[in-house]
Amino acid sequence: MESRERALAGRLTGVRAEIARACERAGRAPDTVTLVAVSKTHPPEVILEAIEAGLRDFGENRPEEAAPKIDAVAALTPAQLRWHMIGHVQSRKARLVTHDYALLHSLDSVRLARRLDTYLSVQGRALDVLLQVNMSGEATKEGWDAYQWDERSALRAALWRDVEAVLALPGLRVRGLMTMAPLVEHPEAARPIFTALRTLRDALRESFPRAGWDELSMGMTDDYPVAIEEGATLVRIGRAIFGARQVR
Repeated sequence: MESRERALAGRLTGVRAEIARACERAGRAPDTVTLVAVSKTHPPEVILEAIEAGLRDFGENRPEEAAPKIDAVAALTPAQLRWHMIGHVQSRKARLVTHDYALLHSLDSVRLARRLDTYLSVQGRALDVLLQVNMSGEATKEGWDAYQWDERSALRAALWRDVEAVLALPGLRVRGLMTMAPLVEHPEAARPIFTALRTLRDALRESFPRAGWDELSMGMTDDYPVAIEEGATLVRIGRAIFGARQVR
């Protein structure tokens, strides 16, 4: 157990050092980047080790699996944690993400937004969300289609209409955008995706200044330094912290 904890702490130190180097290259302060440890598939005792190493932000992928884990972790530690839902949320499971979470990274449709707003209005609360957009055009990626949005007028108009519809819902507070880059052999190949997300965010900020557009959730284990150089404020790191994903 002790050697495993040391290994995790060592990997975390390496990730934080890499974040600091990427921020230095971009002329940013390291505290402008939130490290979200992707704890999906990892049990509460491993998350506790990460907490003891200093982590406070954790990302889960499946609402139904995360709920008992969040409760179990709360029973193990008094630490104030921030849970992030980073995976696709089916509309029928929307209720499961209306509590426990500091931020929903993966709001990907008006339908889901309206379902969330219905539950939140009953609860009398609001939820911070990011709009997930598909910048690469890959059919396997979730999110609003935003591939070449600046060259496709009909797509841009549809995206803008949907954003306006989401912003009209009182239970949701839009804080920015999220995307997933394609899996590439070299991290540099993902840079155009991250640049495109930042450019889209800037355009939306100009069109909808009443919303908050400060957050860009982009970058994972294989490409997060490049994402930080392009403006990421949240990076979602799993394997580089926890090691190989546990077999389910």
